[in-house]
Amino acid sequence: MMALKVGDVVSKFTAKDAVGNFFDSESIIGKKAAIIYFYPKDNTPQCTAQACGFRDNYDDFLKLGVEVIGISSDDVVSHQAFAEKHNLPFVLLSDSDKAIRKLFGVPSSFLGLLPGRVTYLIDEHGVIQMVFDSMIGMKHVSKMIQKLTK
Repeated sequence: MMALKVGDVVSKFTAKDAVGNFFDSESIIGKKAAIIYFYPKDNTPQCTAQACGFRDNYDDFLKLGVEVIGISSDDVVSHQAFAEKHNLPFVLLSDSDKAIRKLFGVPSSFLGLLPGRVTYLIDEHGVIQMVFDSMIGMKHVSKMIQKLTK
């Protein structure tokens, strides 16, 4: 499994969002900048902190012209409850078959027991500008803000 890296172009993908709508990556990728973050599981402490961090800074990301998309293997029902509970304003995608995770080459962590937590900053041409891999959820938010406001 080859992991996508800085300079790579993101391939097209599709998934269901938190309300069950069909999401096509080409609706955003290649049209505007985006942060795509992969996280292990809805409603776990680190994942909740990370999602709320992106939520709390969402307006700033939008002002910088950057959309935020969260992806985990949780199903649509789980995502819908998670998004509602924490008032998440951005798209959450269900990757139940892990196809998008494989497409990006997101590694597992903790001896392969947990899905990895990796965030990608993608420019308006669909090219990856930054890859950040850490199990500490809030670090992803601060790294993206740092990179975008440099």
